[in-house]
Amino acid sequence: MPNYSTEDIRNIALIGPSGSGKTSLVESLLQNTGVIGAAGQVEKGDTVCDYTDEEKQHGCSLFNSLAHLEHQGKYINVIDTPGSADFIGQALTALPAVETVALVLNAASGVEPAAHRLMDRAEQQKLCRMIVVNKMDSENVDLEALVSTIQDTFGSICLPINLPSKDGSSLIDVFNKTEGEAKFSSVDQAHTAIIEQVVEVDEALMEQYLENGQVSLEALEKPFAAALREGHLVPICFVAARPHGNADHSVGIKELLEILVNLMPSPITGNPRPFQADGQTDPIFADYNSSKKAIAHVFNVRVDPFVGKLSTFRVHQGSITKDSQLYITDPVRGGSRKPIRVGHLFKLQGKEHIEISTATTGDIAAVAKIEEVYSDVILHEDPNDANLGLKSPPLPEPMQGLAITAKRRGDEQKIGDALNKLVTEDPTFKVTRDSITKETVIHGLGELHLRVVLEKLKNRYNVEVETKPPKIAYRETIQAKAEGHYRHKKQTGGAGQFGEVYLRVEPTSRGEGYEFSNDIFGGSIPNQFVPAAEKGINQALAGGGLAGYPIQDIKVSIYDGKHHPVDSKEVAFVTAGKRAFLDAYHKAQPVLLEPMVNIEVTIPNQYMGDIAGDLSGKRGRIQGTDMLAGDQALIKAIVPLAEVANYQSQLKSVTGGQGTFTMEFSHYDPVPSHVQQQIVASYKPRDEED
Repeated sequence: MPNYSTEDIRNIALIGPSGSGKTSLVESLLQNTGVIGAAGQVEKGDTVCDYTDEEKQHGCSLFNSLAHLEHQGKYINVIDTPGSADFIGQALTALPAVETVALVLNAASGVEPAAHRLMDRAEQQKLCRMIVVNKMDSENVDLEALVSTIQDTFGSICLPINLPSKDGSSLIDVFNKTEGEAKFSSVDQAHTAIIEQVVEVDEALMEQYLENGQVSLEALEKPFAAALREGHLVPICFVAARPHGNADHSVGIKELLEILVNLMPSPITGNPRPFQADGQTDPIFADYNSSKKAIAHVFNVRVDPFVGKLSTFRVHQGSITKDSQLYITDPVRGGSRKPIRVGHLFKLQGKEHIEISTATTGDIAAVAKIEEVYSDVILHEDPNDANLGLKSPPLPEPMQGLAITAKRRGDEQKIGDALNKLVTEDPTFKVTRDSITKETVIHGLGELHLRVVLEKLKNRYNVEVETKPPKIAYRETIQAKAEGHYRHKKQTGGAGQFGEVYLRVEPTSRGEGYEFSNDIFGGSIPNQFVPAAEKGINQALAGGGLAGYPIQDIKVSIYDGKHHPVDSKEVAFVTAGKRAFLDAYHKAQPVLLEPMVNIEVTIPNQYMGDIAGDLSGKRGRIQGTDMLAGDQALIKAIVPLAEVANYQSQLKSVTGGQGTFTMEFSHYDPVPSHVQQQIVASYKPRDEED
């Protein structure tokens, strides 16, 4: 058993934009608590958390990484998450594993666009939040103005819990009201603000405070925890993490550790994660009694070159040992009927795997070499828990695509195997094979995301690919009702082929797909031949009738036909169904559909007009604009995917690299007539078989 209890655990996810210093902050925490002798530096590639070749090459975090440390008898699990918008999916998957989210901001950069989405998702998950202002000693930084910007952005609930001293060499604890002169504000003023915010969650304590003008710190303990849980308080603290080999060079690390162990919640005092059972709407909360049957959630999966698949999980109930027999509930692939044996259980310290015997309630651990385990699955000891799932935060849909082909002949199988492993590791990376364009397309959240994927293919799996922009996945549909007819008759000397089909087509609402109706009366087409006619219709739907793209949002009804008692065969009705459908399709005002995406662009205010005009010029429809703190603007629009397939480089060019955007699929819309004419004109139909 571990030498700590559930009450002693603190689970923290460090989130925030790239360059805010999250990885350096972890180094300082590990060094200060004696886990490492000297702190590494991101620039040198020797940090605990950024250990992969790709992270060393790019000089930033690209994957979730776990570290742990002890302070004052408390055990702290820290998840260092990527800051780039291209890897926000990694950060989001870490949220179900923690009670506290710490937004790390670079004092010199302020509140960057990526911080908004991350804090919103943390709030939606009902996690306790705090803000760590890092690099507080940067030149020409106005910390008072930064606090004001934080409050404008995230609300007046954000309050400093400590303040830099006048010379910036130390911090003053305003919660406990220690002596000192602050760089800005005053200790009394900041202390009063914290107290007044906390007592609002406890009516009796508020009455006492209003009557006496003060309350004891002991009386504030439970209301403070409640204020964190209810999102009524977001503490702000300051640090200057300087990983230069000497722990004394950093400022605020000891104070941050004190805040984490004394004020941030344990798994018992934080908000529990809401599990969901099939068919039930009310959430189910795990019981933190370690004697209960184990329930754990896998939030991260990596394919390690030494131990194979390494699955990191948070224990929400009971405890898991290396001898535990666990069942798997997978929301995508289904559960396992037979239990799996854990075998090897690890605590992770970056790339180091420390074998342990037990992971107790509330702890984070990893299991190796169990191929049936994927991200977001539930591990459980009781087979009756097989219908449990965890409401994880929704992940952005990968919309940036690259079509890939093997550089070396014979590498196709190796590429397929490697891509499957990368999909296992990254829930925001997808691979599709388009049956129409015959392209294998990899999909990510941005150019950097896909570039890292290509690097991993080369570095880890020794395969190289050629890339090109993928063809747009257009679709086809109709805009009117129509009827079609075809008689298939063939005589080849012996037995002939005969089948005749009458049908009608009509459009359905966008997104409804395909609907088939058998409206034949009187047996004009025997029942055994109707599936064959529908098979022909399905062939036409897949191959398209206008430009070779799949047909959708259409209803097809067969209402009449003829057969021959000797010559009618399935193959005849397949052809008749297909040709009758195409006859009706061309009469029904066919139209091409293009994928539309919701795009949100965050830019400095000065570029607002340029970007709005550019999106309108790309056939986009502006849905709204919001003014954000820090002289930033948010533009929301719906734009054809074809117009923004390479938008990252275009936005970078216009804004000098200061703009960011997110994009997700919305729906399909008809393309303009002149665009349709160009696409149809370039289409070369395959020869039809008789």
